[in-house]
Amino acid sequence: MAEPLDCLIVGGGPAGLTAAIYLARFHLNILVVDDGKGRAESIPCTHNHAGYPEGISGKELVRLMREQAQRYGARIERDYVTRLDQTENGFCATWGSGSVETKAVLLATGVKNRRPPMDEELHDEALQRGLIRYCPICDGFEVTDKNVGVIGSDSRGVAEAIFLRSYTPHVTLIAPDTALKVTEEDKSRLKDAGIECVDGPAQTVAISDRCIVVDTAEGHYTFDSVYPALGSDTHTQLAEQLGARLSEQGCIGVDARQRTSVPGLYAAGDVVIGLDQISHAMGEGGVAATTIRNDLAKEWPLLR
Repeated sequence: MAEPLDCLIVGGGPAGLTAAIYLARFHLNILVVDDGKGRAESIPCTHNHAGYPEGISGKELVRLMREQAQRYGARIERDYVTRLDQTENGFCATWGSGSVETKAVLLATGVKNRRPPMDEELHDEALQRGLIRYCPICDGFEVTDKNVGVIGSDSRGVAEAIFLRSYTPHVTLIAPDTALKVTEEDKSRLKDAGIECVDGPAQTVAISDRCIVVDTAEGHYTFDSVYPALGSDTHTQLAEQLGARLSEQGCIGVDARQRTSVPGLYAAGDVVIGLDQISHAMGEGGVAATTIRNDLAKEWPLLR
């Protein structure tokens, strides 16, 4: 049987690849398994990531990080890990084309945004053109003084609409289904902020080079950009298979050093807290990798 890995990293986004760079440079035997469906690679261009004054696409950033990890010996495999089991000396991970024994596992599996109701190809084209955006923290600056729609309801939609109001006076909150579900207090906040409210159901029906059209119960609305505020689904399945503790928000619970409640299992990035920030995910990846190295050294002295 092959020598077990020091660490398996599940997920090849900013958190996982940062950890891979660190662990490879710690001279550890590691493998990254990534299904190629991470959110980072769908980012058309981020201007919020330090060090790239002209901006950089998510695909290019991930490519450079992957290249850097491989330069120091990290192996990267494109697949989807379906099962994670504890063994006497660590874990056994299984995916479509094989399995591996490993002393430690880092879960950097991220989250998936819930999309508005629209054709998939239309959605992807709109995303690339900046007509659909998912992170106002990252790209709110790009919609300064533009006409913006927010598709969402309850407190999530209200919070996003009010956040975007600090970038533009032209914000409309649209219910995704039927009538907006907001409290009287939220109605007052929206009114005070000058945010128009529109009942659904809402469906994106057309895009052009410069605008996106949303069909609602109250007619067609044209926007420069639309922000879906529909929440996201956190990829915690592997952690749950091992009985790891989840937070109240449904993310993987970790301590200050990215350790989960299962010894030898770590987590980093949006699967821990959905902050949706590349820099934050990378920071957690670095912390996790250093913790993994130091924890392994307690069990197996790392002597050159």
